Amino acid sequence: QALRERGCRSEEQFREVLREIEAEVQRRKQLTQQSVERRAIISKCYRPKHPEVYTLQDSFLAPEFLEIERFCSSPGADLQGLLSYLESFSDKRIYRLPVFTEQFCQALLEELENFEQSDMPKGRPNTMNNYGVLLNELGMDEPFLTPLRERLLPLTALLYPELGGACLDSHKAFVVKYSLHEDLDLSSHYDNAEVTLNVSLGKEFTEGNLYFGDFSQDPSPVPEYIEVEHRAGRGLLHRGGQIHGALPIASGERWNLIVWMRSSAVRNQLCPMCLRKPELVEAEGFGDGFTEEPPPALGVCALG
Repeated sequence: QALRERGCRSEEQFREVLREIEAEVQRRKQLTQQSVERRAIISKCYRPKHPEVYTLQDSFLAPEFLEIERFCSSPGADLQGLLSYLESFSDKRIYRLPVFTEQFCQALLEELENFEQSDMPKGRPNTMNNYGVLLNELGMDEPFLTPLRERLLPLTALLYPELGGACLDSHKAFVVKYSLHEDLDLSSHYDNAEVTLNVSLGKEFTEGNLYFGDFSQDPSPVPEYIEVEHRAGRGLLHRGGQIHGALPIASGERWNLIVWMRSSAVRNQLCPMCLRKPELVEAEGFGDGFTEEPPPALGVCALG
């Protein structure tokens, strides 16, 4: 029925769509092994320009972030107290906070550009972003991204308790790049995550605001959209299921760090992408954030 509504009428049209679906399934099955192979080559051959940015340090974090972290870890910390430190946008539970210093953003951008200009193999973040870097392939998962996710837990526990905010136990992280002659914008979508952190790293750019609509599992007949401006070094926290996109930039170049944070306790019950009980297959690393019990093995959703 869905295919008929989109113009499929003949048997040949249905067969062609089926061939495309099967080819895409095979492509996705190969992604993990291809990523493992790229990471091995990068680990062996790539020479970082700024090796210090690969390990999270307090000096990378904005003083305001450290203050928020101290508050959330203190006895009696509550949601109302946390909200006094954050910028809130409408009733969509979107929050902005300082994350990184300007100096760190500049150093990380120089490192990413150095990698982009190298002859290393490069995987791209997803089918919607053609320019950017998968940070696990650079070896940043354990020394940088896992500590960052863990330091966000006291915040997300208060902001998103029903989404497993206190037990976000895995992630997928990548950097996306927008410029005039490459990707300009990003169409409406929702993330394969319980909670998303989106940090603008800079450079100079104009326009390109994010826009947010309904929560994917609670759409309204006439959705209301809001726009949120990017600010370098500052991050937006939002529910992964919040429908959103990026408007076109008008000039310059913008890089964003995206961290999809996942809770196996939540997604083991219901896959956020297909809205079914997940059937798991083995995967390297964090997979798609599902776990199988027992034994505690990480996997991905076979229906996704």
